[in-house]
Amino acid sequence: MPKLFLAAALAASFGAAVLGQTQSAIPRTPWGHPDLQGRWTNATLTLAERPIEFGAKEFFTEEEAAAYSKTALERFLAAIDFTQEAAISGEFVPGVWVEERSIVPTRRTSLIVGPTGRVPPLTPAARARADARNTQRKQGADDDPETRPLAERCLWFGVGGPPLLPGVGYNSNYQIVQTPTHVVVYAEMGGAVRVIPLDGRPHIPDRVRQWQGDSRGRFEGDTLVVETTNFNDKVQFRGSGEHLRLIERFRRVDRDTITYQFTASDSTSWTDSWMAEVPMRRLDGLLYEFGCHEGNRGMVNILSGARAIERP
Repeated sequence: MPKLFLAAALAASFGAAVLGQTQSAIPRTPWGHPDLQGRWTNATLTLAERPIEFGAKEFFTEEEAAAYSKTALERFLAAIDFTQEAAISGEFVPGVWVEERSIVPTRRTSLIVGPTGRVPPLTPAARARADARNTQRKQGADDDPETRPLAERCLWFGVGGPPLLPGVGYNSNYQIVQTPTHVVVYAEMGGAVRVIPLDGRPHIPDRVRQWQGDSRGRFEGDTLVVETTNFNDKVQFRGSGEHLRLIERFRRVDRDTITYQFTASDSTSWTDSWMAEVPMRRLDGLLYEFGCHEGNRGMVNILSGARAIERP
């Protein structure tokens, strides 16, 4: 009996050790949730939409990824129209305006997943909205402060989301803070702060609309799932409207990586829902206050310059 008891005790101890190693592979908070806290970046040279020449190809081979990396920077800068600030003697200088980036480690050909790797076509109503906005931008962009772009007015930056889809050359950085009842996501670009309750409370009334929508979170196993609704009609993410609904998933896969996914739905704007996946890597550097309007003379200069041009 003593030998059998000892064997059983050793087996139980070994099993507990293995279980402990498995659980400790994902850092956890003192209250047991996967620990998503820290500073993270989703900067990447992988484009949101798949280049047409790749067709339905979702993943590169290692050789193809290495070859693509040689031209990825030029493709990225062209896609965001951000080449003029970072060229010396015709060559891009790393660290000037655009932070260090590489293609995603999953070797995806685009951040948007699926056969096309692209945002679905707009509905006729959404296309009409887009055409109206483009007409206004061309005809009256300098007539009034409220006709200027949202980012220029420090109201909303796409990289701050939601969703957290990188789209600019710099400041693709975030900080996540957790409590047992809330998760807070802070975006360096624009200083947006999103407080996500985890306590099961309902969404705010449908008549209330917000720049970042209204987020509600829950843990499904080791994945934080966040549903966001109640957007206003001004953000227009990728052509969407106030009926945009986002489902985000944050999953800590190791010490230095969070796999971030989102699914975007809006039947009044797109012909189908679509999904993207963006790895978030641990950021060793600090985040800094984004003083958007501090010393900013851009708005005054743009409008006063337009009035000067109009004078006979």
